[in-house]
Amino acid sequence: MLKLSKKTEYALMSARYMALNNHGKYVTAREIANSYNLSFELVAKVLQIMAKNNLIKSYQGVKGGYSLNKSSEKISLAEIIKAVEPAYEITECLRNGFEEESCSYFNCCKIKDPLAEVQKKIDKVFMETKLSELI
Repeated sequence: MLKLSKKTEYALMSARYMALNNHGKYVTAREIANSYNLSFELVAKVLQIMAKNNLIKSYQGVKGGYSLNKSSEKISLAEIIKAVEPAYEITECLRNGFEEESCSYFNCCKIKDPLAEVQKKIDKVFMETKLSELI
């Protein structure tokens, strides 16, 4: 079954929290973790990944924290998902770097092409759905 990882769920929840609570101040990993009863360590790790991928800004210091790089109306779910889970394809053979010889059915597979179409539709929904729609 297609399922987003816990890391991706935390990234989406963290981005949503920032969109809701980022009014002139920065939010901390601890604040996000406490508000949703999440693992602080995983939230902190996800926020670092999001900052590294320029989805959010990281501010150091006593009053530091995180903020979105752009408005929630301009951030697609695909941007968030791909930042923390670069390979979220529904089958191995649709992933970049997949080696055909690792699947003995690759050349005669009857489900690969239909599943590729399903993947395109999933990608389209994630691209068209903005963070603001989760608020």
